[in-house]
Amino acid sequence: MIITRSPLRITLGGGGTDLPSYYRDHGGFVISAAIDEYVYVSVIRPFVPGIFLKYSQMEKVEQIDQVDHRIIREALRILDFKTPQVEITTLADIPAGTGLGSSGSFTTALLKALYTHRKRLVLMDELASLACEIEIDRLKEPIGKQDQYIASYGGITCFHFNPDESVDAVPLKLSMDTLFDLEDNRTMSKNWVCAVRSRWKPDAPLSLARLCMSIGSINANVPKV
Repeated sequence: MIITRSPLRITLGGGGTDLPSYYRDHGGFVISAAIDEYVYVSVIRPFVPGIFLKYSQMEKVEQIDQVDHRIIREALRILDFKTPQVEITTLADIPAGTGLGSSGSFTTALLKALYTHRKRLVLMDELASLACEIEIDRLKEPIGKQDQYIASYGGITCFHFNPDESVDAVPLKLSMDTLFDLEDNRTMSKNWVCAVRSRWKPDAPLSLARLCMSIGSINANVPKV
């Protein structure tokens, strides 16, 4: 059994500049941070031929073209499964639709699991590029590239999205104090977001202010282009 996981993310700056409609004309720059919430994918070879999928729904089909799940279907096509005999199961720490890049995280985890299952090496940049190919080029989703790249690279990373479609990734240099401050206030910020859904908490403005101060400290450490 192959089990992979990819992190979800928060955007610290530059969101929207990773969209093709922007970076192809102006170039894009995003600071993104992977968080300790994940999407998991497991892949095994079942005892009988066929494609078995377990996510929010269950599928059992014989051919790739019969797969309903669009991302899984395109990933299987990329790896060119001639005689499919595979079972794929997906899980996540947080539901889809939270704005934390779960789709891009799922795609990278799925590709990594399938490549490992086929005993093929895939590096971080290639993994992210393939995930973007599936979601943006093949499925025509109106999304940017940061989700796939931060899920592949992890950490707190600066991404330059160039007009020629190349992407430069540079880890952001931060002091330990800033990292600890970000970690502490990420937890507080997450509680604040939950509070908005249910009831307002008195410490919410303070949490948000501290997070903004942390981001201000990050800005001073951003590499100059």
